[in-house]
Amino acid sequence: MGRTPSTKLTGMSPQFLVADLDRSIGFYTERLGFDLDFRYEHFYAGIVRDGHSIHLKLARAPRDEREFRRENEHLDITFTVDDIHAAYEDVRSESVPVIQPLREMPYGHEFYVADPDGYILAFVETK
Repeated sequence: MGRTPSTKLTGMSPQFLVADLDRSIGFYTERLGFDLDFRYEHFYAGIVRDGHSIHLKLARAPRDEREFRRENEHLDITFTVDDIHAAYEDVRSESVPVIQPLREMPYGHEFYVADPDGYILAFVETK
């Protein structure tokens, strides 16, 4: 067994490198239901939904890395949801690019979408 830390983690925020900060903020807030939590100058922002956050930083991720991740279904983030069918209908109604349609897996149901920079977002409801 490992060391017992003296502090508790109270949050976690992955950082996505984005080519256009305003476009990314718009995608997440207008199409996926996030709220803008903060914006720092012209290059950094935090978005939040249901207490979970993603940080967005203006910078270009290598295009070949994005393509490799998509071709191999290497996920960038996984959201666990309580109603996968409703979540799927929500993203479809907002014309979010679905790259893996809703499917049943041994552990539950899932689907994947892509954001404007090619990040792969998985939505999963476990059994």
